[in-house]
Amino acid sequence: MSQAVRDIPLSGSRIDLSDEEIFAAHLGGKLSVALNAALDTERALSIAYTPGVAQVSRAIAADHTLAARYTWASRMVAVVSDGTSVLGLGDIGPAASLPVMEGKSALFKAFADLDSIPIVLDTKDTDEIVETLVRLRPTFGAVNLEDISAPRCFEIERRLIEALDCPVMHDDQHGTAIVVLAALMGAAKVVKREMASLRVVVSGAGAAGVACAKILMAAGVNDITLLDSHGIVHKGRESLNAYKTEMAELSNPRGLTGGIAEALEGADVFLGLSAGVVPADLIASMAPDSIVFALSNPDPEIDPDEAGRYAAVVATGRSDFPNQINNVLAFPGVFRGALDAGARRITERMKVAAAEAIFSVVEDDLAADRIVPSVLDPRVSPAVAQAVASASGG
Repeated sequence: MSQAVRDIPLSGSRIDLSDEEIFAAHLGGKLSVALNAALDTERALSIAYTPGVAQVSRAIAADHTLAARYTWASRMVAVVSDGTSVLGLGDIGPAASLPVMEGKSALFKAFADLDSIPIVLDTKDTDEIVETLVRLRPTFGAVNLEDISAPRCFEIERRLIEALDCPVMHDDQHGTAIVVLAALMGAAKVVKREMASLRVVVSGAGAAGVACAKILMAAGVNDITLLDSHGIVHKGRESLNAYKTEMAELSNPRGLTGGIAEALEGADVFLGLSAGVVPADLIASMAPDSIVFALSNPDPEIDPDEAGRYAAVVATGRSDFPNQINNVLAFPGVFRGALDAGARRITERMKVAAAEAIFSVVEDDLAADRIVPSVLDPRVSPAVAQAVASASGG
């Protein structure tokens, strides 16, 4: 095994990890199945398996609702990917995506005490993915879609929400959006601005960009300009897919055209969700006391220290800079709250409630370098779960 040393950011600093240490920690995978009771006597075996288990199976056959009480399905999250858009690695396939899905399952357990199953599917066909999960429905109580490329991810999520009677969420979209909203609540309070007054530029019109724009609108932000690799998304622009056409109708109220320079001039907020590079002079052209969320990983759209020369608040997706915007602040508590409430859907109201809960944890200690809680703050997931459950109406 290679002994190469990698410089890994963690908790505001950088530590050296060797390849040997990394691969050793993943040896055999990061998950296992644990028993809730010992099977160390004949009586225990008879209760857990044959003949005792037959009584439970007969009862569920007569009343399917009993499965929620006597199996793990109602508290089980399926973490599902086809490996087409994994981290910053792109389309690496299902087998290579499995370590990431195992990691996601580990986070569910660590932060929300929820069990989950990583499921990687060897198909990119939308119909096959939807059909597979519909057929697997008796096995789980919720679906966390992960690392599925846009625009297929929109269609897959929409169809699964319609087909399944349980919570479904594509975390790359909505987990990101929830934490971005929470962070913007914090940043706006730091610079003493109302959310409704902010002019926001979202760079990246993929899964996360569209979801972030929509949740910010739901929270009262009225002026959002969305950009893709061809420039500002606006009415009348040719070659827009259905999702960008919808966003052209909902966003860009001032009818801007052109590229990022035109979008950023005088703007209050830059939200980077693409692999592009933003020159410092464009950040300088923004309004006073601007807010910059440069979230591309591992390389933000602009160096955070350079952005800080012009912006009042800077956030990234990295752990070695202040204000890390990380989905783990959201998804464990969101699913825990939805399952606690017996919710069949994760609604926009529940997502906004989750963002407000994240913000509430840090509200009394806000500062320019502390607009969201630490990902290790033990208060976050319970607060999010309670808020989501309450917002569900359950």
